Amino acid sequence: MGDSTDTEKTAVKTYVPTYQKEEWQSHADRLDMSQSEFVRTMVQAGRRGFESGSAEPDSPDPDPGGNALETRVLELLSADTYTWDELLEAVADDIESRLDETLEELQSANRIRYSGRHGGYTTVDGGGDGD
Repeated sequence: MGDSTDTEKTAVKTYVPTYQKEEWQSHADRLDMSQSEFVRTMVQAGRRGFESGSAEPDSPDPDPGGNALETRVLELLSADTYTWDELLEAVADDIESRLDETLEELQSANRIRYSGRHGGYTTVDGGGDGD
């Protein structure tokens, strides 16, 4: 490994689907960044999440390090100006959608079920229902 103050640049090559490259370019444009700068910044941000030890193994979340809220806020603010209440509404809607999707996935995988008797969701093994 080189010294962290080494400023010599080298190329890194990767292959992604065309739609992903277009999304990255669009996002970079909104942030007034070059695509190289955008990818470098996103990789470094992702590494910070993994270095902190907070990453969840095998997480389906595109941001397993836990910075999804930060990313979402930056995406929103890069397109417009929001008040506190508008930002809260935008991210709350996102979490409601994610919770609904996650509950559906867990039910499909037979890991949780809805129990009227117990007043809500419970694990299939009964671990969360007080039995």
